[in-house]
Amino acid sequence: MHVVITGASRGIGAGLAALYKDAGNDVTGTGRSVASDIQLDVTRPSDHAAMADALADRPIDLLVCNAGVYFDKQENLNDGYGAEMWAATFAANVTGVFLSIQHMLPMLRMAQSPKIAIISSQMASSTHAPGGSYMYRASKAAVLNLGRNLATDLKPEGIAVGIYHPGWVQTDMGGSTADIGVDASVQGLALRFDALNIASTGCFETWDGRTHAY
Repeated sequence: MHVVITGASRGIGAGLAALYKDAGNDVTGTGRSVASDIQLDVTRPSDHAAMADALADRPIDLLVCNAGVYFDKQENLNDGYGAEMWAATFAANVTGVFLSIQHMLPMLRMAQSPKIAIISSQMASSTHAPGGSYMYRASKAAVLNLGRNLATDLKPEGIAVGIYHPGWVQTDMGGSTADIGVDASVQGLALRFDALNIASTGCFETWDGRTHAY
């Protein structure tokens, strides 16, 4: 199985890459560093085009859209959340996911039962709205909507799309006081990806197998 993971240089992405490699799969991990299998800044269309050229003859069985940013942790409502930060957040968390999928579609279509896994967050849910983190919440809600609509459009082609909350994970983004470690999240997510199929396409699930409220 050929697995492509964006944002694979650290955290959940690195954990997923290691898990799939240890299981004997062919893994292509991307990151902004030249040390990555493929250098990819998801906000740069030229990087996506270069990646598509590099993988043009290799079917992709599973594309994991994991790369993302959380810029507004410390912003305040009175004078924070500048327009440039909004643009940068959506460029990475929404447009970057769309471009990753769009450019990898030819290789996904080469596989027998291709799957796309989009890492969103429980913070995407409109039924859980404790306030704050407006940029991150809005971008993750947008990518949830994106995934749901892609699931509809790609279902006739046999491409399944799942959207996932990875848990509150002890990473640079999640912080040291988060609920679970990377290994727990990664093991759970891999089980969710394995279970994903056309019948469940468009699902929004947690890392531990629960259906998440939209």
